[in-house]
Amino acid sequence: MNHSSANFAPVMKTRKLNKPLAGYHLLLMLCEVDGEFPESEGKVIVRYLEESFPFHVNLDEEVEFLSTLPKTDYMEHFQKAMNDFYEDSTPDERDDFLNFAVKLVKADDVITKDENIYLNTLYNAWAPEFE
Repeated sequence: MNHSSANFAPVMKTRKLNKPLAGYHLLLMLCEVDGEFPESEGKVIVRYLEESFPFHVNLDEEVEFLSTLPKTDYMEHFQKAMNDFYEDSTPDERDDFLNFAVKLVKADDVITKDENIYLNTLYNAWAPEFE
């Protein structure tokens, strides 16, 4: 199925993401919020993919969607992916994912203000259950 950018985003916004895809979206967005995507962050994402997908999956549509998502829609989509992940995961899986997210933002030895905002959004939504 081939989508143009014009009608692709609304389809993706309403589609519920399964846990691995939601996590992938969250991690890619954490990479992109500071405008840089260093190799060190890419390695964290590759590790997440290896641990989360039991088989090879084509992520071209996910990358296309995220690369065309306007920055003004990032937080809305981040929260949607965060909620989709939450619905399909256990507390231990969320804790493991939070560890991936922290490793990702620390991978380049710089945590920007924007990365911190997104990471705090994720942590604050999920952390009360770990107290």
